Order: sequence, then structure tokens, then C-alpha cells
Amino acid sequence: MRNKYYNDAIVGNEKLKVTFTNKGELVRLIYGTIDFKQFIETYHVGVKVNNSALIYLHDDINNSYKQEYIEDTNIVVTNIYNSYFKLKVVQKDFVPLKDNVLIKEYTLRNENNIDLNIDMLAYSKAYSNLNNDTCGYMKNDALLQYNHDYTICTFSRNKISSVQINGALDSFPTGKVWGKDYVGMSPDSAISYELGVLKPGEEVKFVLYVMVNDNSNKALIRELDLEIDRIKKLELQKVEEDTIKYWQKFIKEHDKLKINKSELSYKIKMIYNRSILLFPLLSNSETGGISAGFEVDEFKSKCGRYSFCWPRDAAFITEALDIVGMEEQTEKFYSVFCKMTQNKNGMWEQRFYTDGRLAPSWGYQIDETASVVFGAYAHYKITKDKKFLKDNLKMFESAISFLQKYVDDLMAEEQKMPKSYNLWEENEGVALYSMASVYAAFSAMHRIYTALQQMMLNNKGTIDYTNKQLKMLEKYSTMVREYSEKAFYDESKKSYVRNLEDGKMDSSMIGAIVPCKMLKLDDEKVKNTIERINMTLRTYTGGYLRYEGDHYMQGKYPWPIATLWMAWYYLEAGENDKALECFNFVVNSCSELGYLGEQVDNETMKPVWVIGLTWSHAMFLITLNKLIQKGLI
Repeated sequence: MRNKYYNDAIVGNEKLKVTFTNKGELVRLIYGTIDFKQFIETYHVGVKVNNSALIYLHDDINNSYKQEYIEDTNIVVTNIYNSYFKLKVVQKDFVPLKDNVLIKEYTLRNENNIDLNIDMLAYSKAYSNLNNDTCGYMKNDALLQYNHDYTICTFSRNKISSVQINGALDSFPTGKVWGKDYVGMSPDSAISYELGVLKPGEEVKFVLYVMVNDNSNKALIRELDLEIDRIKKLELQKVEEDTIKYWQKFIKEHDKLKINKSELSYKIKMIYNRSILLFPLLSNSETGGISAGFEVDEFKSKCGRYSFCWPRDAAFITEALDIVGMEEQTEKFYSVFCKMTQNKNGMWEQRFYTDGRLAPSWGYQIDETASVVFGAYAHYKITKDKKFLKDNLKMFESAISFLQKYVDDLMAEEQKMPKSYNLWEENEGVALYSMASVYAAFSAMHRIYTALQQMMLNNKGTIDYTNKQLKMLEKYSTMVREYSEKAFYDESKKSYVRNLEDGKMDSSMIGAIVPCKMLKLDDEKVKNTIERINMTLRTYTGGYLRYEGDHYMQGKYPWPIATLWMAWYYLEAGENDKALECFNFVVNSCSELGYLGEQVDNETMKPVWVIGLTWSHAMFLITLNKLIQKGLI
């Protein structure tokens, strides 16, 4: 069982998401929500040419690759050329809007001067365990890999020439699969198709369908055959055209910044469009939950997993959603997801599945709760929808009550609550960014009450209560700011530090300035802090590390989030040239398909670790919007 860390390309619809490597290998097949369930452990497609062994399309010494999306769509094309046989393969992968099936279209062209006899083979190993025993089943000219709840179906309009239910792992690399069984207790199986002889200059199309069936909706024995037959009869050209039109229309509808390719570099436009196309694939359309990214580490070999919803991350992501006109998704996040996930005591836990269920966690973070309040107010500033504030007022008030208790504990030096983790979830204690987020929540709540005062004029009791709350919020805001200015300032360094324990420089400290506005731009202590961050966290390529002594993923790679945060500060401080330097560093670090990573390799200037990190794309849009508003782009 191997780790598959990188998702280079992504396609999907509301229910089915599929990720690929940059060589076209299917890595993850996810059905239901973005974070549950992932079905495929291994999925390989290859060709047998004449008397050769199997040539893996995604991995052969004689293969060269080029991958691209059809412009402004979530349809990915992987061009593969085998120089030994001079065989060109164009692999096109997409998921229709209405059918939960991955369509894998292959166009094979013989560019040799000899005949090529070609067989096409597919090997699939599904996840299987004690409570999810997966078996193979050959039925209706389709390979079915079924468990209690779901069936993965691989089939084509072509007739299967051979199938192997048991022991396929050993025979598949030879290019010949065979077996007598039509059903067996094995999670991995293989099928083969005879495409026939391709003469020089000839080409042939072959389509492979990979469908996920919910067995509770369409029974494996009785109804699945009809569904497979229906999919086989789809008019593929029309399905593809409809998919292209949908995504290209989606781009036009959400191009609120009206970016023109002739005015900006190609990379900026590519990242901008890819961000717009990525968000719906990472969002739960029913709850509004927003995933941090597609999973990269199911076995937690390097991290605690990624494909969950953090309320704190989402507060930044929803601002980006609003920038590109996805206000309905933002409102759903606060009005549905946040309401259903808030604890009775007013707090939010560390992270959740996007359907609102509690995800595996290891401790609470006070900024998760604070972020919901100031994120919701940021949404109101865009929409001016007072009904949104009024409908969610009790939720905000409950969160503020929890934050008050946290501050009371801190000021009284009593540890009634568990210690909070910091932004990066590695250190317990009291952190500058955490306190700044609490300050921002109190300030946002003050503005929420002020915005709603006009609606309360006819109720004296409500007015009196609101005035009392406004005074309380002013008091707590002052308490938090004064505490932070004293507690986190290091006289020996003449700058602020990130927490009360280790005194390190940390890019999250910028958050106390923007967006939390607890520390003032023109304060000499703030300027000294920024200078020290530049001395300790800026890499030779111009990107910024998370914090001093970071050990995660070797700790040597700059983060787009940190670098764009610094760009945000420079824009607010009027240092536009420095802001553009930071922004351009991130732009130049995108993948060939326009995705931003969690980190950037200084040597290659390519994304490292999580590719298509939602928070990175959100910070890109926030910064881009500010640059456009200032007339800098």
C-alpha cells in the first residue's frame, strides 16, 4: 500500500471528484463529499503493443508527457507519447454534471511505419477492510468492485476480451490477464480489451467509464445493469460539449474582477480562473462546508490529513468567494454549516467534515471561534444584508460569550479552559495571532450590533441590551489590545514575538495588523517586527517561511499564505513595490495547470506538498483584488 501524496489535476461534479498525477494516473476517486469516501487504492491503465509486456500509460521509460486543461474547464487532457513504438495517446478525463461517472477517453495514433496490434488493459484495486470488504464481480460486460454500500464499475462500449478477478496484480504487468472466476473475494481485478491492428497513420478511440453506484439507490443485482446500459448509450460528444459550456459559463459568471489576458501575465489569469474552477469542487453544496484541499496523506505519514473544513481557514476563503461572486456559498457556510457545527458553549472545534460532522481533531483553537464572527461581518460588508446578521445574531452572541470567558480566564490567570493551540496547530498556549483574532471578533460584533440598531428602534429593551453589549465589547477589545501590546512585546528584540513561550518570529503575527487591525501600521514596534520577520523568515527567492525553526516538511520551504500575508501588509502600508514582489513570487510558483501549493520549492519554484490548497488560492484572490483596487495591476 503506497502513499500517493500529489494531486496535480482535478476533475469532478458535486458528488464525484477525481484527482490525477501530472502523468495522468488516477490517484483518488472520491464520492459523496469531498472528504468521504475515497475508493481507489490503485488504478492503472496500460497498453500491450504487438508482443510487448504492459506499457503503463502513466509510467514508462519511453513515455513523454504534457498535461493541460481544456481552457476554462475542469476537463484535463494528458498527452502521452511512447517513443519506442511511436504511439501517441491523448487521454481526456472529465466528469459530466449530472452523472457520477468518470469518462476516460483515449485517442491512440500510430505514428510508426509498422502495424501496431494494441490491447488496452485496466487494473483497479479498491480499498477494503474489515467493515468494508470489497470483492470483484464480472457482470454485464463490466468489472464491478462491490462492498455493502457502494459499487465501483469499470466498463466500456467495447467488449471485454479477458478478465481476472483473483491474482491480477501478478499477471497485469505482463499484458495478459486471465481467469476462470466471474466473482471472487479480491479487492483488485483487471480487464483487457482488444483494439486490433493500427496501421501507420491510423488512430482509434477507446472510452473507459468508471462509475460509483450507491447500492441503496440502485441495487447491485437488480438495477445496476440498467444504469450501466444507460451510461453506455450517452452521446459522448454532447456530454462533453455540455460540460465545457457549463464550466466556461461558470468562469464568465464569476469573473468579477474582469481580468484581461492582454493586460496581465498569462500565469495570473491562469491562477485566477483555476481558483474559480477549484472552489466548487472543494465545497459542499448542501451545507456550505469548504474543504482545505484534496487529501494527500490518508495514512498520516507526514501530517494529520487535509480534506476537512477548518472554520478559521474558511473565514479567509469566504472572503475570496465573495470577491468572485459566490456570495450564496459564503452565506450557506455561515448560516448552515456554522450553525450546525457550533457547540452549545458557543465555540467551534478544530475541524469538521464538510457535511458538518466532527472530524478527527487534537485540540481546540480559540481563533476558530473568533474567525467565524469576523469572517461573517466581512461577508456583510460585501452584501449589506442585515437579514443575514439578524438571522445569525444568536450564533454570534454565543461565540462572543465563549470568547469573553476565555479572556476572563486569561486576565485572571486561571486555567479553567484547556490551552488553545496556535494558528499552525503545533504549540499550546497564548499566541499573538490568536489574541488578535479575538480582538477582531469583538470589533466585528460591535459593528454587527451597530448595523442592526436601526432595526431595533421600536424595542426599548432591545436597545438597552444592545447599548450594554456595545460597552462590554469596547471594554473587552481594549483589554485584549492592551494585554497583547504588553505581553507579546520583547524589549530585547524591540519587536513583537509570536507567543509567551519561545519568542520566535512567525508570519502569522502579520495577522495582528491585517486583517485583525489590533496593531497599528504606523507603530514603530510594528515596523520593527516586520523588519525582524524579513531578517528571519524571508528566503533568498523572496518567499516567506511560516516561523523560525519550523520543522514541518523540513521547514525550509516558503508558504504562499505567508508570502501573500506580507503582500497584504505592504499594500496597507503603502509599500506597493514590495507588495508586488511578494505577489509575483507566488504567481511564479504555480503549477503548470495554475494551482498554488501549500509550500514552494526554492530551487524549482514549483508547488510542494498540497497542490490546490484552498487557503493559498483564497489569499491570492484577496491580494489580487487589493492590487486591482489600487491600480497596480
